[in-house]
Amino acid sequence: MQARAAGAFALAMLLSPSVSPTQPPGPSAAAESSGLPAGANVPGGFVVIPLEAGGADRPTASFNGRRVLVIPDGEGYAAIVGIPLKTAPGEQRIAARGATRKTYPFQVEPKRYAEQRLTITDTRKVNPNPEDQARIAREMKRIAAAKAHWSEQEPDSLRLDLPARGRFSSPFGLRRFFNDQERNPHSGLDIAIGTGTPVLAAAAGTVIDTGDYFFNGRTVFVDHGQGFLTMYCHLSEIRVQPGDRVGRGERLALSGMTGRATGPHLHFSVVLNDTMVDPALFLPLPNSPPKAGAR
Repeated sequence: MQARAAGAFALAMLLSPSVSPTQPPGPSAAAESSGLPAGANVPGGFVVIPLEAGGADRPTASFNGRRVLVIPDGEGYAAIVGIPLKTAPGEQRIAARGATRKTYPFQVEPKRYAEQRLTITDTRKVNPNPEDQARIAREMKRIAAAKAHWSEQEPDSLRLDLPARGRFSSPFGLRRFFNDQERNPHSGLDIAIGTGTPVLAAAAGTVIDTGDYFFNGRTVFVDHGQGFLTMYCHLSEIRVQPGDRVGRGERLALSGMTGRATGPHLHFSVVLNDTMVDPALFLPLPNSPPKAGAR
């Protein structure tokens, strides 16, 4: 019983530093007892799924063919599963392998994200020319490789600090229109800050890549363990390099408006199992809901 309580406490510390659940809960109860926002089991959110204990080895789990983060939970473990924005409402399943193989169902609830319309004066950022398109294709492969990065280390926490203090100008998931042309939904949280503002690591981790991209501008990727990553975009200056180990709150870069941007700001993204999820779910609570803006 003591081992179960200790493991449940460890899960709570990863998810929320102020909560101490006594039993490993189900997916929705886990979110409530750990202080996570309600309704996280939506496209762009994540779900906590307890896994049956079995054997001495840590189980592995996957969703849509991609490994997912698994952390200790009581006498067993829990899978932390990112839900892609394009996921249809209804039942989904993860596959887990421990002492035996088993699938675990969970429900995805519907969510309709707001719409945002922006005017981009550099029309090449909306309709790239052939040379730009070739560059974008190369960069998409590199970005995809960073998002899919996996390391076996366990995150020290699933709670993140704000990488910069500023107004939340554009929330995650916005259905975006640039010059009245629909493009991909917004995959992060925009924080309106002036050029040259320090951008800090949201948690301890390892820098796995940096680059200067057509749309994202100067960008830093940080691995926190087992597919849990953060991404920092539109930077004016990068102060780290791949392989650097960074602590929580350590300076990574200076903010800017490189890439496709209508003004200086930080675009902050969170990745779970190669899936962009809402950063607001991991930030300190209480947290004022972001409002759509012009950044």
